[in-house]
Amino acid sequence: MLRTIDLRGRSLTASELLDTVPRATAALEEAQHAAAQIVAAVASDGEAALRDQAERFDGVAGHDIRVPQQHLDEALEGLDPIVRAALEEAIVRVRAASAAQVPPPATTDLDAGARVIQRWQPVRRVGLYVPGGKAVYPSSVVMNVVPAQVAGVDEVALASPPQREFGGRIHPVILAAARLLGVTEVYAMGGAGAIGAFAHGVPSLGLERVDVVTGPGNNFVAAAKRVVAGLVGTDAEAGATEILIVADDSADPRLVSADLVSQAEHDEQASAVLVTASAALADAVAADIVERASRTRHAERVRTALSGPQSAIVLVDDLAAATAFSNAYAPEHLELHLEAPRPEDFIHAGAVFVGPHAPVSLGDYLAGSNHVLPTGGQARYASGLSASTFLRPQQVIEYDRAALARVSAAIVALAEAEALPAHGEAITARFDGHAPSSGATAAAVGA
Repeated sequence: MLRTIDLRGRSLTASELLDTVPRATAALEEAQHAAAQIVAAVASDGEAALRDQAERFDGVAGHDIRVPQQHLDEALEGLDPIVRAALEEAIVRVRAASAAQVPPPATTDLDAGARVIQRWQPVRRVGLYVPGGKAVYPSSVVMNVVPAQVAGVDEVALASPPQREFGGRIHPVILAAARLLGVTEVYAMGGAGAIGAFAHGVPSLGLERVDVVTGPGNNFVAAAKRVVAGLVGTDAEAGATEILIVADDSADPRLVSADLVSQAEHDEQASAVLVTASAALADAVAADIVERASRTRHAERVRTALSGPQSAIVLVDDLAAATAFSNAYAPEHLELHLEAPRPEDFIHAGAVFVGPHAPVSLGDYLAGSNHVLPTGGQARYASGLSASTFLRPQQVIEYDRAALARVSAAIVALAEAEALPAHGEAITARFDGHAPSSGATAAAVGA
């Protein structure tokens, strides 16, 4: 089921390792083209395009795209108390971890009367996407909404696909989670169309364009974020899920197999990769995963994901080679099943799960960390969703006349060096007839 990539006995550069990384590139390219067309349709035709897409992709027609408050209230009233308690615990944990991501204001006094204040301003309005196709994700409501609230965002709009099973309503557990968090602006719209609606706005629905769009989804959602980037801010492209496990002889093959299957059940395009120097472990996992995949609820979906080009067992010579491969891959989720794990060596990963008792499933729900993470190798340069996603660092500059005088000559000198004399003149204009003292000028030039 899982193909094997044997890299033993080969010394590969970082670029060469990238060429060996299992990726479903054809699926990503197809999604990019389709997403661009879907977003363009929403931009030009608004609600009509959303209704057409709902009928084509979700099998739903004539539904309330903007969710009435009554639907939210009914969903919370009907929520299973056990599920409600679990969501409330997740909210507490994610809120605590998110609060640690908000930097306090900082003031730097550079001189008497010369001050720079660093502050972090929340964006005004955000659009949060929660998937709802092959699975139900109330946990993603928590992961999106809580960091935005912690950051201080004023307006939160949420979208999730309409469900034919529920008469065109969003899945009630997703609605209940939104209501639990006090979100009242909710839209029954899915996929790339929802991303386009957030970015362009839909006046007939009272949907104003947002400043930032976030949330996980399939490859079409990830591609749509790329389409609207620049028009609005986006988080990393959290597309089809990925798990990479680095393991040695100390690992329990049953747990490794279980964790690979757990992520493969998300989607046929999910990636599940094991990297190990232990041929014995690789054989044990390969054998266990066949039996485990056959008896899980979503067996067909799991088999498709595990048999695809994006999934593999990778054999390497040693832990150093496994570490290099992982850093080249830059997985969304990285698990370390190692006798002596060194998470600090694994510099490229959306989130790192250390040891046999920290599976990705923990992070999906109750670890306190956020499960909206970069996929497709973006963990090399992008981070997961956090309160900082909704914050903009802003500098406030305060100088009094004497402080400006002390640096005036230096500013004029640099302006002349850059052939921008008006920059210098904007400084000297403040001292016309009242030139800075020679001492201040000397100090500025000396600085």
